[in-house]
Amino acid sequence: MNAIATPVVAAPSQAWKLDFVLLAAIWGASFLFMRMGARELGALPTAGLRVAIAALFLLPILLARGQAPALRQHWKLTFVVGVLNSAIPFVCFSYALLSITTGLSSILNATVPLFGAVIAWLWLKDRPNGSRILGLLIGFLGVALLAWDKASFKPDATGNATGWAVLACLLATLCYGIAASFTKRYLSGLPSLVSATGSQLGAAIALIPLAWWFWPDHAVTLQAWLAVVALGVLCTGVAYILYFRLIERAGPARALSVTFGIPVFAVLYGVLLLGEVVTPWMLVCALVIVAGTSLSTGLVALRRK
Repeated sequence: MNAIATPVVAAPSQAWKLDFVLLAAIWGASFLFMRMGARELGALPTAGLRVAIAALFLLPILLARGQAPALRQHWKLTFVVGVLNSAIPFVCFSYALLSITTGLSSILNATVPLFGAVIAWLWLKDRPNGSRILGLLIGFLGVALLAWDKASFKPDATGNATGWAVLACLLATLCYGIAASFTKRYLSGLPSLVSATGSQLGAAIALIPLAWWFWPDHAVTLQAWLAVVALGVLCTGVAYILYFRLIERAGPARALSVTFGIPVFAVLYGVLLLGEVVTPWMLVCALVIVAGTSLSTGLVALRRK
């Protein structure tokens, strides 16, 4: 019997497609806005403002829906998720974007499902089958090839090194993977708006003191302020609502696959608005990562015939 790679996907439904494309476009823009904010504010203030604005945006919606009691009951767990799923990753990506392109950082972000699968395997004993293990190997090979080409630990003209930026992106995706398993283990059944609001409040509490301490001593332009407002309201608050609605309409597998669409928009924004260059090698590595991630998450499976 020969193993033939055959896509195994459900028949598409029309209801969720607009949310899918819109969410990929919004999260793709987050890398652009983080870069614009971090260049003037720095990584910690950018991340701190992002989660604080998101919390202020989500909290009134939570209160209006009468879900405050659930937040009071589970605030400790949602705050932990906030540190893992927002505070650390947002700081890491804001730092990374000081020295690498939005396209490269978004491609590295596509490894989130890879780390999620590994953490679920180690922590939740969600053992992957043969094709998913093969996917993990392929995905991490793509990451290694991309990092080998782009990572350098020699400081550039700005004093930053791309190697540390790549590692920061991978630390962020690792945290996302840990947060996913933590949520599944301890917050299953909790309303998504409670998880989203609590996590942003927790991230804000963790980051605001650091943001204040590292606040720049120069004037911040209106462009940078608008970028962080867009990060908080659009790329975090609105995006969370879209994401959880996508889970309800299309299921977790399709919602997770939005990760593959984010680099498309991030690269497009970077090329059109920032004049970034996308190399053929980056595209090849991106395809390897997406192929491995598709296998590792079960979105595509090897089916024997």
